[in-house]
Amino acid sequence: MKVEQISIFIENKFGRLAEVTRVLGESGVNIRALSLADTSDFGILRLIVNKTDQAKAVLKAKGFTVNKTDVVAVEVPDRPMGLYGILEILDQGKVNVEYMYAFVERCGENAVIIFRFDNTEEAILVLTRGGVNVLEGERVYNM
Repeated sequence: MKVEQISIFIENKFGRLAEVTRVLGESGVNIRALSLADTSDFGILRLIVNKTDQAKAVLKAKGFTVNKTDVVAVEVPDRPMGLYGILEILDQGKVNVEYMYAFVERCGENAVIIFRFDNTEEAILVLTRGGVNVLEGERVYNM
């Protein structure tokens, strides 16, 4: 139930973000979700893509520093208090959220949110015990 995410370290200067998206696009990689965090000198671009290994390889070939990490895609009711319900389950299970970001697509009537946890396996267990729908990686890559 894990989803592979790639993280690209990019210099915080003109054109670097466009370069990443060009390299991926030219190789047929589709971006499904993204998050960008920056400092004055560099940024960390986190992506869920349809072809993780291919994306990592083409970016490395172009000189980018790329890492792969596991994250979890969770269906969140798209209504007031929907996200709170998920976070309350995690709080009760003593699971720490390192970061999260929204997914591009919806899943039926629900939103999809990507979570990074300090203990992914425990988070998946707590969420599924709490009745939360955790999405399989293949489903997420092909949304």
